[in-house]
Amino acid sequence: MADLSSRNPDWWRQAVIYQVYPRSFADADGDGLGDLRGVTERLNHLATLGVDALWLSPFYPSELADGGYDVADHRGVDPRLGTLDDFDAMAAEAHRLGLKVVVDLVPNHTSHQHPWFQEALRAGPGSAARDRYVFRPGRGAHGELPPTDWQSVFGGSAWRRVPDGEWYLHLFAPEQPDLNWDDDVVRADFRATLRFWSDRGVDGFRVDVAHGLAKDLTEPLRDVGSVGATGEDALPLVPPGSHPYWDRDEVHEIYRDWRKIFDTYSPPRTAVAEAWVPDTRRALYARPDELGQAFNFEYLQARWDAEELREVITGSLETARAAGASATWVLSNHDVVRHASRLVLPAGTDENAWLLSGGRAPVADVEAGLRRARAATLLMLALPGSSYLYQGEELGLPEVADLPTEVLQDPIWEQTGHVRKGRDGCRVPLPWTATGPSYGFGSGAAWLPQPEAFAAYAVEVQAGTEGSTLELYRTALRLRRKLLEGETLTWTPGAPAGVLDFARTETWRCVTNCSAHPVALPPGEVLLASTPLPEPGGLPPDTTVWLA
Repeated sequence: MADLSSRNPDWWRQAVIYQVYPRSFADADGDGLGDLRGVTERLNHLATLGVDALWLSPFYPSELADGGYDVADHRGVDPRLGTLDDFDAMAAEAHRLGLKVVVDLVPNHTSHQHPWFQEALRAGPGSAARDRYVFRPGRGAHGELPPTDWQSVFGGSAWRRVPDGEWYLHLFAPEQPDLNWDDDVVRADFRATLRFWSDRGVDGFRVDVAHGLAKDLTEPLRDVGSVGATGEDALPLVPPGSHPYWDRDEVHEIYRDWRKIFDTYSPPRTAVAEAWVPDTRRALYARPDELGQAFNFEYLQARWDAEELREVITGSLETARAAGASATWVLSNHDVVRHASRLVLPAGTDENAWLLSGGRAPVADVEAGLRRARAATLLMLALPGSSYLYQGEELGLPEVADLPTEVLQDPIWEQTGHVRKGRDGCRVPLPWTATGPSYGFGSGAAWLPQPEAFAAYAVEVQAGTEGSTLELYRTALRLRRKLLEGETLTWTPGAPAGVLDFARTETWRCVTNCSAHPVALPPGEVLLASTPLPEPGGLPPDTTVWLA
């Protein structure tokens, strides 16, 4: 069994980390917005679930231009979410319950309300304050054109002009100006931020847009032109490490510097990179002398197809092994359609078009989606490495695809001219009870409306109910902790078409039927199944079983 004690420096290698999106987790003061006291009051849910750590999405001061990822103070707490004392109380309670605490770090950009950016606007062109960001004169006879053709991930130009005529870079929302990581003041400030949270007992960091910090700012700036797409998840069609602003080789010097800070603590602080890069490049971020781990988005994006999943799993394990890291697995997060809906959409479905249709073109079969999601979860939890869960998936929550456009908060909706609906559908606040104005999320209405169907998914409805998705997660995590041994798997030869079959050790194996037809259940004692198994022993479609 893996040792996840506070003294074990390798606790993260096969941990289960639960992502808390604080504004949608629990509202303690009744203002409709989730807060840190709400998180603290509900931490027992995580402990009972059986996870090893919580990852807290941004709780910093922010105007919420991008759901909290527009940070005005990297060492503060948004007053609407609480205080530093509230954070300390939450961390202390988490540690008392045996939970590690991981926080989001947002180093690529700040909020436009950050004191640095406000100082840069006042200081004017050529100032040291402006050099902390990326300001440039425009092109054209009067500087009226953006400096380059670089595009924002959220749509449109990545440049915005200020009144004195210069333009600043924002690879995301205009309210999120990019920092200049060639500036020594920027580097020193983030070193201070890492120490600030580590000294408060934070056990690790999730690094947002880890592949974006280093940029080629040599003059003249290069247009991207026809060399490749510029979206955050695009694979640039340029030599690896040489794109003007994504995944440049120079970024790794920054993380080697951070690792020196992490290793001054006992146990060393951990980190995981959010890097939308090919797997061979992802391994670089996960090296022991850098962040140590990186998110595996190939797995999240894989279809419900046995051959594709087997290829992704094998490649991911090889990539992690080459880096000296452990693999990571994730099915849902705050940026993607929840997997209870996504996995049942027909192959080739345009997810944005589906969201724009309110989830009606096509209609996602809720029952089939939940069945497939449960099977996918047991498969993921059987794999060697760390599993990252997103709040509410343990309840089987589907995507809320039919949010009316007038309630949308994601800046993607406005910035794309109402072409992309955005990510609000996976951020709808959790249901804790079957009744109440926000199903127990808080004493009043929630900041995003919850559908009536959420009542049936509530924690109080599922807790202690045999066969519920919540109880499946609890049982799986309890059993997983007992079974953990080693970081390898062995594929079983001769598995039927559409079936994933592997042994973790000589004592247990995982079998998943991704096909549309029942298959014979291999011999062995059934430890856990994602859905009830028929008699005699067959393995139905969209079902995973753990066998002794």
